[in-house]
Amino acid sequence: MTHSGSRIPTGAISASTEQSPYRRKPPAPRPLGPNIQVAAALALASLAVGMAGYMFFERMGSVDAFLNAAMILGGMGPVGTISTTGGKIFAGLYALYSGLVVLITAGLILAPVLHNVLHRFHLGDDDDKT
Repeated sequence: MTHSGSRIPTGAISASTEQSPYRRKPPAPRPLGPNIQVAAALALASLAVGMAGYMFFERMGSVDAFLNAAMILGGMGPVGTISTTGGKIFAGLYALYSGLVVLITAGLILAPVLHNVLHRFHLGDDDDKT
């Protein structure tokens, strides 16, 4: 059977537009928004804990506590001198904690991106055992 007097069979037209049953559609990309929101919330909560610690242990004002907490959280180190023993212990523990926050935040943001890259190259598919 031909299509409107042409020599192309109608079955060939519809078959060429259909997707092969052996090809899978790529997965929809995972949105970054929720991961970025969780990472931002973690960073803000960590900054608040650092500010509270500096205000309590070192009796700093809110601006100085913010500056020191932000610098440690960013990996730069404290700005002001730390004079009390409690403040020094807090600063050391907060610096260790801040390093973990940086790694966790990077993992939260990069996880969906790397997930999509692995799916793009079909890495981890067990269906291709030949």
